[in-house]
Amino acid sequence: MIKSTLKCSFSLILLSIIALLASGTAFAEEEDKISENPSNPLAAASNVDLRAKYIDLKDGSDRYIYSLEGATMLHPKIKLKYELHYWDTDITGSNENDWETLVIKPIFFVKEGKTDTLKYRVAVGLDWTHDFDNEDKGIGGGSSTIAPFVGLALGVSEQTTLIPLVQHFMSYDGNDVNQTAFRLIGMHALPQHKMWLKLDAKVPIDWENDEAIPASAELQWGKMLTEKYGAFIDGLVGVGGDRPYDYGIGIGGRIMF
Repeated sequence: MIKSTLKCSFSLILLSIIALLASGTAFAEEEDKISENPSNPLAAASNVDLRAKYIDLKDGSDRYIYSLEGATMLHPKIKLKYELHYWDTDITGSNENDWETLVIKPIFFVKEGKTDTLKYRVAVGLDWTHDFDNEDKGIGGGSSTIAPFVGLALGVSEQTTLIPLVQHFMSYDGNDVNQTAFRLIGMHALPQHKMWLKLDAKVPIDWENDEAIPASAELQWGKMLTEKYGAFIDGLVGVGGDRPYDYGIGIGGRIMF
């Protein structure tokens, strides 16, 4: 019953967002707002996103992920991100749904500036991930982790930003985790249409499991519908023999503060 309701809601939200994106709503906005797009984890922006994803897993089962994701600027140099995830999956052979993880991520902007050719921002931070211990339902990995990271945002043009990050995940409770993740994000703004494109490539190395590489990539297309409200669509694909899933699609709505 719950899964059927969530699937219907997923379809209705998807149709609504497609209609909104196609409507071409326009408004006046300062040029620097789009450069601080919250889809860039190193953006100095405050927002709340509501997201829904469908993931097709390698064994023929599937997963629906519903999440609340947001951020607030506590100080011009300090950002606090947070995420709360709820899963619905049939990976155990029967439908199961429950909370997966809570993520708290403080980020400190160490330095930012501008050279003759580009803008830059250097950031360090930490992910604290609490697992809700629902691994018996096929939900989550059964590990609570700490994951420090360092990242660099490079404004290579007025429209394009590249963000390389390196992060190491270590478990402090539950199953052992020892993983280093390399991530490259590319953001391209289309300011005349208040739209953006994002490519997010993730290449983790799992030191606990024979140096497996569960790589993936995500493409996001989004549009600010007003100065405060936006929407986006995601396409996801697993890469290589150790891929974590085959493919996925997602939708989301955004509120800016």
